[in-house]
Order: sequence, then structure tokens, then C-alpha cells
Amino acid sequence: MPLRIGLQLYSVRRALAESTPKTLQRISELGFRYLEAANHAADTDDGIGFGVPASELRTMFTDLGLQIVGAHVNPLRLDRLPALLDYQQEIGCHQIGNDIEFFPRGDRDHVLRRADFFNQVGQLCADRGMRFYYHNHYQEFQNIDGEAVYQIILEHTDPQLVFVEMDTYWVTRAGHNPIEWMQRYPERIVLLHQKDFPAAAPQPISMYDGVVDIDDDIDMPLFESVEDPLCFTEIGTGVLPIQEIINTALTLPHLEYMLLEQDYSRYHDLESIERSRDAFRAYHGISWT
Repeated sequence: MPLRIGLQLYSVRRALAESTPKTLQRISELGFRYLEAANHAADTDDGIGFGVPASELRTMFTDLGLQIVGAHVNPLRLDRLPALLDYQQEIGCHQIGNDIEFFPRGDRDHVLRRADFFNQVGQLCADRGMRFYYHNHYQEFQNIDGEAVYQIILEHTDPQLVFVEMDTYWVTRAGHNPIEWMQRYPERIVLLHQKDFPAAAPQPISMYDGVVDIDDDIDMPLFESVEDPLCFTEIGTGVLPIQEIINTALTLPHLEYMLLEQDYSRYHDLESIERSRDAFRAYHGISWT
């Protein structure tokens, strides 16, 4: 079965803020069908972060032939989950994930507590017939006692409750090979994030090669201070082995979607995703339907 290509709506956040209906219409015109939401205001907004009622959004999706296949929730709080899950179910979404996590350097107990929390979130989702998935950046690949935080999380969460959305770009920027991690946890991965890294980027491809120290206590201020927009480029214009990633993805039993996520671009949001769409069409083993 081909890997379905979709879009993480964070890629068009500025356009959505200007006009959600017009942006969704253009996304549909470009041929994207499968969407992942990015709600960064989940403490007050039950939905996708732009204050759109669920019934209205469901109608827009239906009219435009769009389908929601996941949603990032930030902050991720147990007391907010019932309302958030109600909304997601109403718009046809059957799984949610975290946005970003930080772990005090060397604090294994903190990681284990978060793993327990993810199990709780996963259980609340499972009780509704939904799934919870974990989305990574590069800080999960710092080691504690010889184990990557990422590994600790996956080894201490229930595989029936906590699944994986692997961001192949950020695995690469941690100095790791995403294909090796895909092969290590084939049963857990349900979504992929894909972007590209420019050959002429101002930073090395590994964040731990002089951008941050492998022993730094990485938190949001540090993360934001070293994140360089020039280290992102449209699909097919960079150096990531995207066809190899697709080939591996096709062997994973529960993986259906590869989602374009364009964190930054020198182009307008909608022009950027159009350029990536055009490049995606050169790859084999993918589908838009």
C-alpha cells in the first residue's frame, strides 16, 4: 500500500491565521487531503488553535474533501483532554500527539514520570477508541546512563497506549539515522513528519556538532535561541534521503501517512507547500488519495 502524503497545518500557520477557510480551500486545490492540526493554545482552545467551532470545521473538511488524521496538543493536560478529545472526535480525528517535550539533563526519574503520564493520556484516548502518539525533536536523543531519552520513553510506555510520530528531520539533527530508529520500533510508528535540510545550511546537520552541547540542559529558551530558519528547506531541495525513508516506511505495518511539515520558509506558506508538493511527486511509493 502506498504511503499517503499529508500536511501538518503548522506549515501554513500564518495563512490560517489570516483566513482559515481560504487557506483550507487552497490546501485542497493543491491536492492535499490528509491533515494534522497543531493546537498550541490547548489550554483555552479545544480545537485546532484558531477558534473555529468543531461543527463549522467539520463542514469545511467535508466540503473540501479533507480528512484530519492527527492533532498536536500543547499544552498536554489531563484536565483538558475530555474537551479536546470531544472536539477531535467531532471533526473525525482519531489520534492526538504531543507537540514538544523537554527533559532536565540527566534526570531519568523525570523521563519515567513523563512516560507514566503518556500512558495515562494513551489510556484516556484508548477509552474513546482513539490513539496517542509521541512526536520528537532532537533533545530526546541525549543519553542518560547510556540510553537515549527516546529509547527510555518507548521502553517504559505501553505499546498499546503510546504510539510514535517520528520526525525524521529532527532525528537526523540529533546525529542519528531515522531509518535505523524506524526499523527498531516498526510496530509503534503510525505517522512520519518529513521536511528537508539545505546543503548550504548555516549550521551542521547535527545539532550536537557545535550548535548545542550534548550535555546541555535543553529547554524552550535554548531550543528557540539556536533554531535557525535557514536550516529548513522545501522537500527535494535538501540533503535528506527522502526516498530511502519512504522505502523503509512502506515496510512498517501501521504507518499510513507521511506529513509534510515546513517549520520555516523564505516563501509564503502556500507557495512553500506547493513547491514541496511538486517535489514529492518525483518520489516512488506515495499516494495523494
